[in-house]
Amino acid sequence: MSERFTPKVPVQLDPPKDDPITVEELSKCDGTDPDRPTLVAIKGIVFDVSKNPAYSPSGQYHVFAGKDPSRALACSSLKPENCKPEWYDLEEKEKTVLEEWFTFFSKRYNIVGKVKDATNY
Repeated sequence: MSERFTPKVPVQLDPPKDDPITVEELSKCDGTDPDRPTLVAIKGIVFDVSKNPAYSPSGQYHVFAGKDPSRALACSSLKPENCKPEWYDLEEKEKTVLEEWFTFFSKRYNIVGKVKDATNY
């Protein structure tokens, strides 16, 4: 199953980090400050998506930048109100979609930390 998420162009990833990143710090990494990386968390795991312009302020996925949008990803939603970490109450089908997104991100982007005090691992 996970083979279908393998990037067409191989990506060299760094070893995953588990540095604690506060929600406040994560929110500052939304692509608007050129001195900070652009980060997206999924299920409390933080990915550096800085090299993908889709997460920049003019990109179609900017709504996810600087947040843990696990619920939005699981529901295939780009609505800002769905960009929140809570996903436990979702249907199994949506949880599967979320797991697929996590696999997709983990094959493309470096893991740079974990959301401090996150409860949605």
